[in-house]
Amino acid sequence: MNIVFMGTPQFAVPSLEMLIEEGYRVAGVVTQPDRPQGRKKILTPTPVKEAALKHGIPVLQPQRMRAPEAVAEVVALKPDLIVTAAYGQILPKAVLELPKFGCLNVHGSLLPKYRGGAPIQRAIINGEKDTGITLMYMAEGLDTGDMIAKTVVPIEADDTSGSVFEKLSVAGAQLLREQLPLILEGRADRIPQNDAESTYAPNLSRDDEKIDWSADSESIRNRVRGLLPFAGGFTLWNGAVFKVWEVKKCEPSGKRDGQAPGTVVGLSDKGIEVQTGDGSVLLTRIQPAGKKAMDASEFLRGGQMKPGEVLS
Repeated sequence: MNIVFMGTPQFAVPSLEMLIEEGYRVAGVVTQPDRPQGRKKILTPTPVKEAALKHGIPVLQPQRMRAPEAVAEVVALKPDLIVTAAYGQILPKAVLELPKFGCLNVHGSLLPKYRGGAPIQRAIINGEKDTGITLMYMAEGLDTGDMIAKTVVPIEADDTSGSVFEKLSVAGAQLLREQLPLILEGRADRIPQNDAESTYAPNLSRDDEKIDWSADSESIRNRVRGLLPFAGGFTLWNGAVFKVWEVKKCEPSGKRDGQAPGTVVGLSDKGIEVQTGDGSVLLTRIQPAGKKAMDASEFLRGGQMKPGEVLS
């Protein structure tokens, strides 16, 4: 039996490694093209490509999966089953209908909540206490296919998107390990989604990184940790971008009369205290424009920021 695996980031690697360890024949891997990374813009392979090449598995990297030549390359692999995990492109109908056992997706949310490309980040930003993995059959709609099984993963108070990605990648591989024999035997569940309960998790944009200081303290903290480590939140200080990489709630946190949200109300070796819509938060790791990320205490030693200044 031939399996074609489609995935791109580190999130997908444990699922690919599991298939190999369990003795399934992975006939080929499809992943996104190499992208320039870092300040030197070095062309870098995806984590899934690196894992595939380590095991001598052929790799396809089409710019557009919908292109006829890309479909033809997948057809040539003669897949009996396609498994995807955070591949990053929508599969055309011709590919979805190709394997006799169907196309499976390891999705990082408890469907039908958080359909879309950024389910993990959106769950943290929205203050969810739980997320999880849904193993599902793929359909033409966006994450609308029938569900096979789910596993719940708690979101801890100090989790970031990075830590939750790691936990879910392991949980996804385990759920796939458990369910794949049932799928191949035709004994797996097939549960339709309730569209009325669905929510959408679009990919993050620059606007999602903006900090709204009039929001409550917990929402601001959730936004920043939901962006980490891939991007920080940002505000403006002295007219320039001022990135925020770590936020903690102040205890106690009381709203000061006459202080507008975004006002710097305190500076200490613990960080920069900023007024919010319902109290204040402490910025403990920041990045001024043109500088590297640093602890707020290191930045404050320069004496440039003063109490009463407003972050906009």
